[in-house]
Amino acid sequence: MSVLPANEESIADAAERLRRGGLVAFPTETVYGLGADAGNGRAVAALYAAKGRPRFNPLIVHVADAAAAARYAAFTETANRLAEAFWPGGLTLVLPKAAAGGIAELTTAGLDTVALRAPDHPVARALLAAADVPVAAPSANRSGHVSPTTAAHVAEDLGDRVDVILDGGPTAIGIESTVVDASGVVPTLLRPGAVPRAEIEAVLGCALAERTTAATPTSPGQLASHYAPRAALRLNALSVEPGEALLAFGPDVPTGACRTINLSAKRDLGEAAANLFGALRALDATGVPAIAVMPIPDRGLGEAINDRLRRGAAPR
Repeated sequence: MSVLPANEESIADAAERLRRGGLVAFPTETVYGLGADAGNGRAVAALYAAKGRPRFNPLIVHVADAAAAARYAAFTETANRLAEAFWPGGLTLVLPKAAAGGIAELTTAGLDTVALRAPDHPVARALLAAADVPVAAPSANRSGHVSPTTAAHVAEDLGDRVDVILDGGPTAIGIESTVVDASGVVPTLLRPGAVPRAEIEAVLGCALAERTTAATPTSPGQLASHYAPRAALRLNALSVEPGEALLAFGPDVPTGACRTINLSAKRDLGEAAANLFGALRALDATGVPAIAVMPIPDRGLGEAINDRLRRGAAPR
């Protein structure tokens, strides 16, 4: 495994490794992704194995733009409007899979839909252009663990399971993409994320439907227990219990924690999202048995933050 500064030479090398069936970790504006050629079943199988990810959990396929995405899926009117508004960016669209698109069955977990995203990060975009293949890329961490927002997080979690890690510095948004099912008549929010619900609904002129609970995932990011540190999370905490670390939010912070990290003292949800996974990793590294988490408003990016925290606190 090599951790390389993301530059023209290292991106070209990483692209060649992808074409040959290798695994490459790279930054996006949301979190770091672990990439494999989405049309190469062997490479995708190696990706699942490297993460320890269950094979019934489908992957997001990263493409350069909507024109590239159209090779792999049938775009609906809703999808066209959302792609025009939010691509490149932190929105994933679930669409009917093109029969002759060449995406490996394992990438979509055998579903007749495919999840597609055009990332808005110079390294990711350069890698996609150089590789010229669709890139399946879940977050570059052990399955179920806290997502990575730096190259160091990737190396800590996956080590030699990855051929190359492209280091593009800390990610800007720090929380995964929003996932919307745009395959049918009614657009459905499958996972809150980097693009807030209100912005999507403003473009569509209607409310997003809510997903129903399924026995197995119909898109990435639907497992009940996910994004979890080793320590137990205690949510909506207004005080600290003995032995706990504290994930704080806002200016009024309770005392008594063995260590405290404030996601945003000024209550900025964008700052909190960018800091979330790094803060959870840092508190978890102290070895505490539990982390108390202060309440976070459930609006804008707060909806996505709370979604990740609830999944991190879910029974494992």
